[in-house]
Amino acid sequence: MASFRELLQQAKGRIREVDTAGGEELLAEGWTLLDVREPDEYEQGAIAGSVHIPRGQLESSIENRIAERSTPIVAMCAGGVRSVFAAVTLEEMGYTDVVSMDGGFNKWKDEGRAWERPRTLTPEQRNRYQRHLLVPEVGEEGQLKLLDAKVLLLGAGGLGSPAALYLAAAGVGTIGVIDMDVVDESNLQRQILHNVDRVGDRKVDSAKKTLTALNPDVNVVTYDTRLGADNIMEILEGYDVVVDGADNFPSRYLLNDASVKLGIPVVHGSIFCFEGQITVFDPRNGPTYRDMLPEPPPPEMAPSCAEAGVLGVLPGIVGSVQALEALKLILGVGDSLRGRLVAFDALEMSFREFKLRVDPSNEVTYDNRDRIEVGELDGLCMPTLKRPSG
Repeated sequence: MASFRELLQQAKGRIREVDTAGGEELLAEGWTLLDVREPDEYEQGAIAGSVHIPRGQLESSIENRIAERSTPIVAMCAGGVRSVFAAVTLEEMGYTDVVSMDGGFNKWKDEGRAWERPRTLTPEQRNRYQRHLLVPEVGEEGQLKLLDAKVLLLGAGGLGSPAALYLAAAGVGTIGVIDMDVVDESNLQRQILHNVDRVGDRKVDSAKKTLTALNPDVNVVTYDTRLGADNIMEILEGYDVVVDGADNFPSRYLLNDASVKLGIPVVHGSIFCFEGQITVFDPRNGPTYRDMLPEPPPPEMAPSCAEAGVLGVLPGIVGSVQALEALKLILGVGDSLRGRLVAFDALEMSFREFKLRVDPSNEVTYDNRDRIEVGELDGLCMPTLKRPSG
């Protein structure tokens, strides 16, 4: 049986070690710093840009945090012991270029090299978002991204209600809500942000009460106004994602033109009786609403919920998927619905997927953004573009 000292010597014989000066040089060359200290150590100070995975979670988490096994890695702990064993583990898992920093963070700090006190979750936030922290694709880094994120909801109705609730519960730090309507009893069959006591209240005020009661971490910004060409650019600017719960074509085309000009992705949802559709329009990376629908269909082909009705639970399903897509965009995980339209049929309980492609004749594109003029749209929702100079 080997002693700890013998195991350490064996490990040191298997891997390459560098001192702090050598480690700093490698980081300057683009190597990834892997900090394997415990969370309480990391909170006291860390090196900027490091990937933090406690040694006890290394095997289960490393593939999600550093997927490419050819990534050059400098492993670091407090003094240079745990990082040696971490380097051995990484090599056994197939990582091909790993070194351990002798002396670790303590020596780095004592020598006056650059470090910082990292931003971390409070104990209350750790408890609230504990289930997120257990998910490798989220973790503390992802939760901090969510807390920093800004999502704008177009509408506090059927789709906006479930989307807002799940985004707030997930800890999205800023949620904007646009709606100029009041709560009506007929809304309560599906618009779960509101309740009987708030009938007659402004919808944005009701939404803010519900969301802040659910999660005080969330800053709810309300826009009790009609979305128009005179205010949409000012409202959208600064948001990371827009969740579209609009129920009319002029608003959708107006949102499209403004979001394309600003380069902001839109998570689109629509509902009809027992059917729903969801997709992501990302003007920088895929097709947009005008690619999918160059001009609106005749009114008789696309009646509103007020005209055709809707099963109350349907917007809950579609709005929840919209919230999911927004969270994926913020976290940068998974495959988003860019270029894909998912159609849901509640009667069949079926999901169908359709490909969306960029329309080469569509001039309202991010590359063409300087020519887009966001203005009030006519009955056909045709865009306004500046003529090329010269």
